[in-house]
Amino acid sequence: MTAPPDTPLRLVVILDVDAAGGRDLAERAAAAARGGATMLQVRAKGVAARAFAELVRRVRAAAGGVPVIVNDRLDVALAGGAAGCHLGQDDLPVDVARQMAPPGFLLGGSAGTPDEARRAAAQRPDYLGIGPVAVSPTKADAGAAIGWAGFRAVHAAAAHLPAVAIGGIDAARAGEARAAGAAGVAVVSAVLGAPDPEAATRALRAAVER
Repeated sequence: MTAPPDTPLRLVVILDVDAAGGRDLAERAAAAARGGATMLQVRAKGVAARAFAELVRRVRAAAGGVPVIVNDRLDVALAGGAAGCHLGQDDLPVDVARQMAPPGFLLGGSAGTPDEARRAAAQRPDYLGIGPVAVSPTKADAGAAIGWAGFRAVHAAAAHLPAVAIGGIDAARAGEARAAGAAGVAVVSAVLGAPDPEAATRALRAAVER
């Protein structure tokens, strides 16, 4: 399944507290939004719920209307007024989260193997994050890179779901994503580590649209 051109999945910029290296995530969110990010995801492992929810609210205020979702934590997503939540293999099951979430709330799942894709799809997420496509410098537990051939194999196990490619995505790989069947890409360091995050986001958006 290929998402329509206006999909929020086209370019997801993940605002990771650890990867930010002390940079202000609200400022990075604003820059990414100006550069053409279609969705922002806030990831803050180890941050207490109250502080995490406040960070989400700050990012939402800076995002200029770009949807903001939360990684892992449904409670924080709901408390922070986020548009959705991305839930990994070890997080709250998507079908359980769906019972707690309001209508229209976006719920994503993760998969790195065909078996994981089938299990995730059974929970009826709105999309799957598939990877790591390449070695991820920001997620030590992401596993071995699967490449585009692996991405296609995993997506084939849940072909009815839009898939977002994640893991080591830069502008070059973003340009390859659509040919591999991805609805879009998710990036971390390609924006957070860039000296000009707005320009970096713009280049990624142009690449993925090609």
